[in-house]
Amino acid sequence: MKKVAFYTLGCKLNYSETSTISRMFEAKGYQKVDFQESPDIFIINTCSVTENADKKCKKIVKEAKKISPNSYVTIIGCYAQLKPKEISEIKGVDAVLGAAEKFRLIELLDGFAKEQETKVLASEIQEANTFNNAYSINDRTRTFLKVQDGCNYGCAFCTIPLARGKSRSDSISNIVLSAKEIAGTDVKEVVLTGVNIGDFGIQEGKRKEKFEDLVRALDEVEGIERLRISSIEPNLLTNEIIDFVSQSKRFVPHFHIPLQSGSNTILRKMGRRYLRELYEDRVAKIKSLMPHCCIGVDVIVGFPGETDELFLETYNFLNELDISYLHVFTYSERANTRAVEMDEVVPLKKRNERSKMLRILSEKKRRKFYDENLGKTFTVLFEEDIEDGKMHGFTENYIRVAAKYDPILINELKPVTLSMINEKGNVEAVEPEMIFENH
Repeated sequence: MKKVAFYTLGCKLNYSETSTISRMFEAKGYQKVDFQESPDIFIINTCSVTENADKKCKKIVKEAKKISPNSYVTIIGCYAQLKPKEISEIKGVDAVLGAAEKFRLIELLDGFAKEQETKVLASEIQEANTFNNAYSINDRTRTFLKVQDGCNYGCAFCTIPLARGKSRSDSISNIVLSAKEIAGTDVKEVVLTGVNIGDFGIQEGKRKEKFEDLVRALDEVEGIERLRISSIEPNLLTNEIIDFVSQSKRFVPHFHIPLQSGSNTILRKMGRRYLRELYEDRVAKIKSLMPHCCIGVDVIVGFPGETDELFLETYNFLNELDISYLHVFTYSERANTRAVEMDEVVPLKKRNERSKMLRILSEKKRRKFYDENLGKTFTVLFEEDIEDGKMHGFTENYIRVAAKYDPILINELKPVTLSMINEKGNVEAVEPEMIFENH
């Protein structure tokens, strides 16, 4: 029985796909093992959102060959689609599979026998036009359920349409079936994931269903306690979706909404499909219905043409917005994007300074949000996340809570009252021992 190990870089979508591919291996009689357990085969699922992700891939290959010098190393994922030749030249790589091939790798690599040349199986991205159902299981307390893939937007900075192809989705009925399978596994929380999930509903190139209808259908699946929307474009987050989540049985009050810039000048240059006024409107709508809702924001600093004045527009916009945290990305040049051809390049030092400013702002925002919720009671899903004798978990509105470690609480949902913010910036539950009274 050959041993196979997996390593995933990047987003929740990659995690859902790695988990599904690993189940395919197990169904064929392979033994799934940890990275350090001298596997015969390594499958490395890559990301290519930033330059750093490419470097990480090279480092992981090097580590794999240290652990198991005679292993067969296969690279899949976004980086594999974008730069198959470049990866094939990394010492120790045996095969590179593109977006259209990765779900067929067991069949295409036929026994994983080493050859003189690195095998490159990466079609043009147009060939990646089918939807491959995927979800993660047994990897974490929560499950990532893939509902959509690819993107039709073509933002100036983004390689994802080149790496994953056009927008396409599974059907609502198939996704509900997957959700029912997940419901039978003791998973308490499902996170919906995709490249552009608000664009859900395109099958065989035609729009057949809507994201709002998927949300309504999933809300009826018995056995799943919580459903979370991972990330949704502001122009696709409709009033109907917000209204529904505010009254839903299972969808939690947490939205992650990419902004990318608080300057309309930069949003236009980026090719985004909204202006800051729409974003402001979405935040106000959410907070009017769910004052305790957590709102996360993606923002890119240092995009070409972002002057000090335009960066300050973003900073001030975010400072005044009722949001809970930021994911800050420092702009990095990506081949074959429109942005790489643009003038007024921002020096790297300045990009890093701006990034630091926004990360400090994010901490202030998170602290303020946590502060506003102290004294309230929420339900925490405790995870196997142990630090200094304390276990951690998240409330429905994504507040990280610390409590005294008790193994029986792992993967359990427990109501707690939020008491204070500790020195690590996490919230402590009032009288944590109260949680344990039902043992």
